[in-house]
Amino acid sequence: MASFFETPIEYLKGVGPQRSSLLNKELNIFTFGDLIQYYPFRHEDRVKIYAISDIYDEMPYVQIKGTLLRKEIIGVGFKKRLVAHISDGTDELELVWFKGIAWVQDKIKPGVQYVVFGKPTRYGSKFNIAHPEIELLTSKNEKGGTLHPVYSLTETLKNRHVDSKAIAKLMQELLVKAVDHIRETLPGSVTDKYQLISKKDALQYKHFPQTADQLAQAQQRLKFEELFYIQLRLLKMKVVRQEKFRGQVFQDARLLTAFYNDHLPFTLTDAQKKVIREIYTDLKSGKQMNRLLQGDVGSGKTIVAFICMLVILAGNAQAALMAPTEILAQQHYKNLKRYADSMHLPIALLTGSTKKSERKVIHEGLLSGELKILIGTHALLEEVVQFNNLGLSIIDEQHRFGVAQRSKLWQKNVDMYPHILVMTATPIPRTLAMTLYGDLDISTIDQLPAGRKPIKTLHKYDAHRLQVNEFLRKEIALGRQVYMVYPLIDESEKLDLKHLMDGYESVCRAFPDIAVSILHGKMKPEAKDYEMARFIKAETKIMVATTVIEVGVDVPNASVMVIENAERFGLSQLHQLRGRVGRGGEQSYCILMTNNKLGADSKTRIETMVRTTNGFDIAETDLKLRGPGDLMGTQQSGALDLLVADLSTDGAILQEARELAKEILKDDPELEKPENKLIRTQIDSMRKTGVNWSRIS
Repeated sequence: MASFFETPIEYLKGVGPQRSSLLNKELNIFTFGDLIQYYPFRHEDRVKIYAISDIYDEMPYVQIKGTLLRKEIIGVGFKKRLVAHISDGTDELELVWFKGIAWVQDKIKPGVQYVVFGKPTRYGSKFNIAHPEIELLTSKNEKGGTLHPVYSLTETLKNRHVDSKAIAKLMQELLVKAVDHIRETLPGSVTDKYQLISKKDALQYKHFPQTADQLAQAQQRLKFEELFYIQLRLLKMKVVRQEKFRGQVFQDARLLTAFYNDHLPFTLTDAQKKVIREIYTDLKSGKQMNRLLQGDVGSGKTIVAFICMLVILAGNAQAALMAPTEILAQQHYKNLKRYADSMHLPIALLTGSTKKSERKVIHEGLLSGELKILIGTHALLEEVVQFNNLGLSIIDEQHRFGVAQRSKLWQKNVDMYPHILVMTATPIPRTLAMTLYGDLDISTIDQLPAGRKPIKTLHKYDAHRLQVNEFLRKEIALGRQVYMVYPLIDESEKLDLKHLMDGYESVCRAFPDIAVSILHGKMKPEAKDYEMARFIKAETKIMVATTVIEVGVDVPNASVMVIENAERFGLSQLHQLRGRVGRGGEQSYCILMTNNKLGADSKTRIETMVRTTNGFDIAETDLKLRGPGDLMGTQQSGALDLLVADLSTDGAILQEARELAKEILKDDPELEKPENKLIRTQIDSMRKTGVNWSRIS
């Protein structure tokens, strides 16, 4: 039998088929359960009643009570409006309506007392309220009201007269019906330990609190519960994977040792060594590795990936590295080929541009097992790409791939899933990592290679253009190279291209004697390769580009990054771009060019960039500014459908919830004990059918 909360929304009094269709389409509300979890995004304080004489300019809204003195219709046509005058004995206030005039005029009557709520606006020496909420003064509202919920709405709903008040009315109706069906979802031991109110009270107070304290209690309870069950499911996935998914055992470190002793051209940092030890421990454990490797731009993740491949190859298996763009795949191939060649290990590159004849050779080499390392793009996911024995799958900048896409790579081995290493140069805030990747083991490279100097970041306005150009000229005279990056505007490739071409022409005019390259996403692969090759060989000194160079371009001689219209970029993107310089031993610079008018968020982003080069600090600020959905990009924002918790502010609650989940699973991995029955029931009710993504990072 379907539960009460699965009842279609149209069966709630006040909804019906038409409104039901609207709620389905506009707010994704299909059932009683969907509606009760459609939480208000804020509450208006209707507790206090103000005197009209106490109203001042900055008030966001005000509630007053008084007697309606008179009403009149003023103007004609589109200037027509209804104006009513109300007094509370301290002063008078005008109420104005531009729409629904006939309906309001019938509703309000002079000589009658009303309670009025709305945003006050100064008009000359008096205040008025446009389109106020107005209701008769009664014994219930004469001393003020409560905290009123405000729900998010769409324009379509507003146009169809479904406002926040209408949603609140439906919510009141539902809560009365639901009261006997709301079951507790956390054991008494948990609610007692963390001093949490009941689920029933939490839902009531979240929508209709009488006081600010009740609202705070509801928030705490619902946030804790939401984060606890996310963590419990993630940690349970981890336990299941570790127990059930076997991994090939790779413990032969001979190739690794040989490379380390005879071929490694530099000394690894302590952080790199620590990460290699963690990965090696996983590879020889007999359990499938599922590890996230995060490290700032230039911290040396690629060499760590190669060293781990050597352990796999020594065990007679193959390794694959998948990157999101051709440029990045080529960069990885170029970097790793010199190491592979020194060890006489066959390596190949497979992208959309790979010729048919070359593909045939690659496919045959993979199947026979002769080809040991394959680097590529989405082309690796094609059905025709079959391995002899894929031991390790490495995904670079994984947030650029959808989960379903990545899963195809794991299916390449029929008998046993390959070990998985997910790499990202986008530092992930702790709270986000615990929520998105809570079922993965996380390794962090938090040291830059020796000899790297911190990049100096400067903020310059357009008015400083000549000064900046003079600085660039001096750097080029010293033998250095320069990137000049232009933003994507309005998500339009055409506008992007126009903006870039304008910039390219300006650069050519400013530096007529200096060779300039250009690179953008609409160029053909051959043209991109040609321009990139010229810059790498230092035949051109300035590279004018869009964010296509954000990942994967490694030119140690490039020491200056100029980012035009820097205010248009997100913080993590600015940090990624900055990481394209500072890859050699020379002092490098990042110059952020903006116009003079900067919004509050833009100012914070620019100031953060100038203040620090620490990617983790930057990621934390970015999380506060943009929220988790935006931070992870469209591919993964759906993984964070949080209803009440906010990862940028609720880190302490998340930590408590995760610790509790760990504690419970350690004591009772299958949740079979009587005291965990409620938790087991809740987990079962939340479990959705479909692909088991738990083994797919």
